[in-house]
Amino acid sequence: MRFACLGSGSQGNGLVVEVADTRLLLDCGFTLKETIARLSRLDLDPGMINGIVVTHEHDDHISGVARLARKFDIPVWLTHGTLRSMEKAFAALPQVNIIDSHQRFAIDAIEIEPYPVPHDAQEPAQFVFSDGAVRLGVLTDTGYSTPHIEAVLSRCHALVLECNHDAQMLANSDYPSSLKQRIGGRFGHLENTAAAKLLASLDCSRLQHVIAAHLSRTNNTPLLAQAALSNGLSCDRNWIGIASQNEGFGWRQLV
Repeated sequence: MRFACLGSGSQGNGLVVEVADTRLLLDCGFTLKETIARLSRLDLDPGMINGIVVTHEHDDHISGVARLARKFDIPVWLTHGTLRSMEKAFAALPQVNIIDSHQRFAIDAIEIEPYPVPHDAQEPAQFVFSDGAVRLGVLTDTGYSTPHIEAVLSRCHALVLECNHDAQMLANSDYPSSLKQRIGGRFGHLENTAAAKLLASLDCSRLQHVIAAHLSRTNNTPLLAQAALSNGLSCDRNWIGIASQNEGFGWRQLV
């Protein structure tokens, strides 16, 4: 298994997971032109994507899904709540598959374990991807951790973990108080120290990669996110990868 990121943040998200000839795109929050360009950086084209898995209906995760799926005849998997919020836009798609956020499913060579998360969306889910030997856990867009999240993400071989903001930077920002409350609330986004605490609670004995994702451009920095996660994992700061908005990150291999 290998995985790479098209970009991560409030301006658009997309993650590619590959096992043998199966390639899945997790979310697509970019224009069609931008998605094609970002896939090309990974030596991929849209015709090589076997399916799109969607976490939730916020624009930075879903805005490019319908157009990409329609143009290149790509099946889509998402929860009933997410589809309900996007029913009109998704009505003409070639194939839409409803998933249960507590039920594993497979797309060709990749097994997918969805799990629910607390976020201000209709029925948000995050996912663990596996080839039967290694596991990639993805967690973005959650306000806080839960025992179920921690159970699902333990013993993963790689983690892409939200470090959205630094609490002090958010508190001192020019954002209106309502937006600060939304971001920092129980159905908002995971703060650096909360992400580090979550990481420290997991069984990390198999970890080969940890990537900090969904960083706020205004209320966080890569150094702060790396410092928090390295403290939680008791590792060198430079071992923690960063998923950037503009570049995402290149291919990471799991063995």
